[in-house]
Amino acid sequence: MKKETKRTTIYDLATRIGASPSSVSAVLNGTWKKRRISTKLAERVLKLAEEEGYTVNTQASLLRRERSNIIGMIVPKYDNRYFGDIAEKFESMARSRGLVPIVTCTQRNPDLEFDGAKELVSYQVECLISTGATDPDRISDFCHAVGVQSINMDLPGSKTASVISDNYAGAFELTQLILDRCERELGWVGPLRFVGGRLTDHNTAARLEGFLAAQRERGIAVPDDYVMAEGYSAKKAEQLLANFQPTGATGLFVNSTISLEGVVSWQSSLPDGGAMIRYGCFDWDPFGSFLPGNVGMVEQDVETMLANVFDLIGKTESTTELIKVPCKLRVFGA
Repeated sequence: MKKETKRTTIYDLATRIGASPSSVSAVLNGTWKKRRISTKLAERVLKLAEEEGYTVNTQASLLRRERSNIIGMIVPKYDNRYFGDIAEKFESMARSRGLVPIVTCTQRNPDLEFDGAKELVSYQVECLISTGATDPDRISDFCHAVGVQSINMDLPGSKTASVISDNYAGAFELTQLILDRCERELGWVGPLRFVGGRLTDHNTAARLEGFLAAQRERGIAVPDDYVMAEGYSAKKAEQLLANFQPTGATGLFVNSTISLEGVVSWQSSLPDGGAMIRYGCFDWDPFGSFLPGNVGMVEQDVETMLANVFDLIGKTESTTELIKVPCKLRVFGA
């Protein structure tokens, strides 16, 4: 019977080198710089690990380089054209600059966001972009503590630079469009309903402000219960509208394509299929132009936002600059 070869352990490596197991572990998991372990010891550990056939992880191998050239991004969702577009363009633009992109999805969960940030930092990312993070300041504080640059995108924070859409202006313009089309096509003037989003999110709050301002400008008062912002899910949007059975013309401002799925499902359940409804969506999907009653959508300028993000990468001076990028209003059936 062939004798099984004993696997080399961290403790074996530590004994051979004369270092503590925790120091060897720090070298192998890429956290040796934070522990102030010398480069000389780190190189000895790696050399011996290779000689002994110990599996050296990606993080540790990066210490051989002066720079990792890795940049990371966390995104909240993949099943959304906007965030999918961000992830795809981020990877393409990073590679065109000789950088290695890593993207992870965090499901709008603050704990997953923080865990994702820690994992990316363990891979020696030179910069971490938090996209749509629910608690960006927590991530920025962590990155600052370990000496990694952080940038916010889509949702702003207060601890580092942020690149976002001009949500107020985009919502103001979209609301005007919906009001105009309700009056012109349905002969109706009245308050619109705001569907989708979270009022605690900066973007929803800014869009709601623009939504209300556009109606105030026309002397339209919006009842409090017309603001239906209890989450982004399609199911939640449909539930919020379930008891609303319009007897005449009406209009809606929909705060994401995810919420739009719920709105369309509710609309299709109405006796007339929602023929007397006009709405617009602050989000973009080319298929939206085929939906009945949809007068327009706001397309966020992902390419310009990312160009601003990449301009910030590598800048060592501390900044909390807020960069707002104008959106594009796509009008349907004008």
